[in-house]
Amino acid sequence: MKPFVMPTELTAGPVVLRRAHEGDAAAVTEAVDTSLDHLRPWMPWATAEAATLASQRERCRQAEKLWGKGTDYLYHVWLPEGPLVGCVGAHRRIGPGGIEIGYWTHAEHPGKGYASEAVRVLTPHLLRLPDVDRVEIHCDELNVRSGAIPKRLGYRLDRTEDRAPQAPAESRRLMIWMTP
Repeated sequence: MKPFVMPTELTAGPVVLRRAHEGDAAAVTEAVDTSLDHLRPWMPWATAEAATLASQRERCRQAEKLWGKGTDYLYHVWLPEGPLVGCVGAHRRIGPGGIEIGYWTHAEHPGKGYASEAVRVLTPHLLRLPDVDRVEIHCDELNVRSGAIPKRLGYRLDRTEDRAPQAPAESRRLMIWMTP
């Protein structure tokens, strides 16, 4: 039997998830630059440096390497005939058996369900990886929009942990949602 391989493209309702590659760097740079004020309160990486083409080229190159190692799977989220509307990634940074999904949406596209659809379609693929038995979403309890996504998709709130804030709007409370 062939081992499961993560798909490089997924259709998720009104959006398409495509594996990140260096050719996306200009579109990601524009999206991050336009969205800095929207992202900065919740994303520690949302800085002026992250909104440069050089930074995004390097990020995309790193994403390609990590995909090849099987440690991280970064997708850019696109409208089928239009712009980049966000990003969703899966990262092996939570210990054995687990993989964490993170996401962000372009400032011009919040509340349209794009991130929810991306997480919905990505989750079952991650659970097919041979060494993954749970998918987690971590978000600050004050980040109401981000926290609504796992709840809407049937993830269960496993626990809330104290931690030092990593971004300006964060509290000291991190919600950890898990696949049922």
